[in-house]
Amino acid sequence: MNAHALMASSPATPAPTGFAPSVGAGVAGEALRVENLRVELASGADIIDHIHFSLAPGEILGLVGESGSGKTTLATALLAHARRGAQIAGGRIDIAGASLLELKGDALRRARGGLIGYVAQDPAMALNPALRIGNLLRETLLAHEPQLARAAQADRLQQTLVDVGLPGDREFLRRFPHQLSGGQQQRVMLALAFVLRPRLIVLDEPTTALDVGTQAHILQTLRRLCKEQGVAAVYVSHDLAVIKDLVDRVMVMYAGRIVEVAQRERLFARPAHPYTLGLLAAIPDVARQRPLQAIAGHAPAPGQRPQGCAFAPRCARRSAVCTSLEPSLNALDSAQQVACLHPQLTAVAAPAVVPATVLSCADTPLLSLRDLNLSYDRQVLFDLSLDLYKGECLAVVGESGSGKTSLARTLAGLGDTAQAELTFDGQPLSLLARQRPAATRHRIQYIFQNPYRALNPRQTVAQCLQAPLEHFFGLKGAACRARIDAALARVALPPDAAHKYPHHLSGGERQRVAIARALVCEPSVLICDEVTSALDVSVQAAILALLKQLQGEGMTLLFVTHDLGVVRAIADRVVVVREGRIVEQGPAQDVLDHPQAAYTQGLLAHSPRLG
Repeated sequence: MNAHALMASSPATPAPTGFAPSVGAGVAGEALRVENLRVELASGADIIDHIHFSLAPGEILGLVGESGSGKTTLATALLAHARRGAQIAGGRIDIAGASLLELKGDALRRARGGLIGYVAQDPAMALNPALRIGNLLRETLLAHEPQLARAAQADRLQQTLVDVGLPGDREFLRRFPHQLSGGQQQRVMLALAFVLRPRLIVLDEPTTALDVGTQAHILQTLRRLCKEQGVAAVYVSHDLAVIKDLVDRVMVMYAGRIVEVAQRERLFARPAHPYTLGLLAAIPDVARQRPLQAIAGHAPAPGQRPQGCAFAPRCARRSAVCTSLEPSLNALDSAQQVACLHPQLTAVAAPAVVPATVLSCADTPLLSLRDLNLSYDRQVLFDLSLDLYKGECLAVVGESGSGKTSLARTLAGLGDTAQAELTFDGQPLSLLARQRPAATRHRIQYIFQNPYRALNPRQTVAQCLQAPLEHFFGLKGAACRARIDAALARVALPPDAAHKYPHHLSGGERQRVAIARALVCEPSVLICDEVTSALDVSVQAAILALLKQLQGEGMTLLFVTHDLGVVRAIADRVVVVREGRIVEQGPAQDVLDHPQAAYTQGLLAHSPRLG
């Protein structure tokens, strides 16, 4: 869904009547009331059902759950929108007294923006690349408030840009979206939503791809605007740690149902539903190293909900009655509701802290880089040097644009304009993969951030894994298939996954295939570029456990990330990169507990944490 098109799709015609409060609308003073909302597929199977909740002006609700829980379906339904193949089959959505599902045509288009704003996950995809920032904002404002005088329009645009922390000067307004950083693009999305002074704003994972500093500033801006302007907000996320200091209440969804709703402090102090407990146990915490526990199994797809409690097949607390009786959402007290027959009624003990281990590195590094300089249209890496030792996990961290991915790609032989001295296993190694000896080329493998883009969608998993086996080792037939089966088993995928295409797999399964494709090459070094940033926290925990297992078997890892919680969970040493230069490095425990560089201290201060 193109957010700009959704919010500014109607012509500048006189405002239609359609915002008058409907008879039987929500309680006076509520910004949002949702009653018995149901979205279903053409087959009649529900995606979400029995959705009831309300929001007061200025209140921020965190909507959390794994992929497939229905949270994005609910978020878009709040705009009276359903994806292709689905429809809103029943229920009521009242925003500031207007019954949204009763609006049609121009009235509905004006409500999308005028009453409810929307901020998409990927601003680069949501913003019209052909329009300058000033024109994007003016077009949106004119489509919804054509009667506004030109001077008032200019004042509104200027004030909105100041509110979201962007410059309002002429030079900035003339820029195109691609000329902005990711954080600036996301602030433009906030400006497009707030410029119309809506009563409700829906945000669909808007900080997933942002570094911790930018993320913290965006969340702080959002909270300030909602409180100052009295705008209610629904913030969709798969990570409870990200929303811990943002929201007033948390609503947890699983398999299309609300399973827990609680005030923020209550939910983090005393989560009641086993699923909420599982989500919290899977989140890496920058404040301390603790064992991460992935939730076993998968959420059921629409139309495949089991009888009774949908979470029962994955729940350690289930009993016989859980498989026959579906629990309803009941209040434990005024601050918490839960849909569980066996809820956790007492505070959960803090997880045991894993003692930090100090890896004993060999005297000679496996890979050594000296004086790396790299330029594109400008220089991005400056005299950068590092060592990578056999069997360790070295994390490379920094904000977006710091140069950490450029460094990783250079080590993989993908930096065409790089200049440096590189040695691998004691021998000089070319900076270009195509010029490396055939006997060495397969020993350094790169795992990309987005597995769906990295895997050929027209090839089965077996074909994806077969190509490097034929290329590097000349394997075919039974020997090739045996290696494929072994690689799939090593990443905890069943043998029948070999016959599936990437679109048949979940995000976590696709990432496991990408890891398996690297493993069949028998590498000595795995370069992992933000490989967990787009995954659910439970899937992330499983992938991190897999990487730790591979490291325990002797694999060497270079892990690129902006998530310092992940660094705490997996890294032995850390290299901190800022503007193409290393500003700090050392054992992970020392860097995270006693950072010396002001830049590192800032990254830690902005990192979300559970403690």
